[in-house]
Amino acid sequence: MTARQRITQLMTELNIEPKRALGQNFLISDHVIKKIVHAVSLFHPKGMIEVGPGLGALTVELRQLNCPLHLIELDSVFANYWKAQGLSVSEVDALQWDWRSHNLNRPEVLVSNLPYQISSSLVIDRSMDENQFDGMVLMFQKEVAQRLRAKPKTSEYGMLSVVAQTFWNTEMLLEAGPGDFMPSPKVASRVLVFAKKDVSIDDRKKYLKFLKAAFLHPRKLMSSNLEQGLGIAREIILEKLAAQGFDPKIRAQEMSVKMFQDLYLRFQESGK
Repeated sequence: MTARQRITQLMTELNIEPKRALGQNFLISDHVIKKIVHAVSLFHPKGMIEVGPGLGALTVELRQLNCPLHLIELDSVFANYWKAQGLSVSEVDALQWDWRSHNLNRPEVLVSNLPYQISSSLVIDRSMDENQFDGMVLMFQKEVAQRLRAKPKTSEYGMLSVVAQTFWNTEMLLEAGPGDFMPSPKVASRVLVFAKKDVSIDDRKKYLKFLKAAFLHPRKLMSSNLEQGLGIAREIILEKLAAQGFDPKIRAQEMSVKMFQDLYLRFQESGK
């Protein structure tokens, strides 16, 4: 039975229609599903979490990897269905779930055909985890995927790019078109594969606060943004920029990920 047939049959069985408010666009492409599950398998996982399993296009195939699978599902109809199938399920918004309550089985992978409205927030939140996933295989709206992998001095480059590239090595796995989903979304999609990096940043939330300040006003000088966002005196900021050999008139969009890390660590050394 194809994924499309399974999804259609289950929709009839459960008497449901996709809920646009929850971003429910069900994946029905067997090719896309197989590529995602294969990417997950390359991590040789001993544990997996899937966000938003819905009607289980990915879930059914992930179960074939024969390792513990935990589902996070906000829709009570789907949550109850998967509980009845004997799976471990948390019926909750993924952005509200206590991720620290889950003991990772190393290596552990996060996988999802993400509801687009939570995709950026979920990546940032999982990047802040001290106990980080070994890998993530996630579906995004194409424009968000471009921002995640964007390079400095491009229009897509921003805080999301720096956060993702600080804590993960990312690769594009595939593109999915509207016809790969039911109902068809109005946008193209991309699947990215994330592999965790070892980084020397002790306080990730403080680093995030630093990045938020740096990108506070995209067209302003970064020194002005840091002064406003962090309350640090302008002369101290200029001193740190000079110590790193950075142009005092540099803007955040011109800074590489390594430059951000180096500058942040220099501020940390002085207790700022």
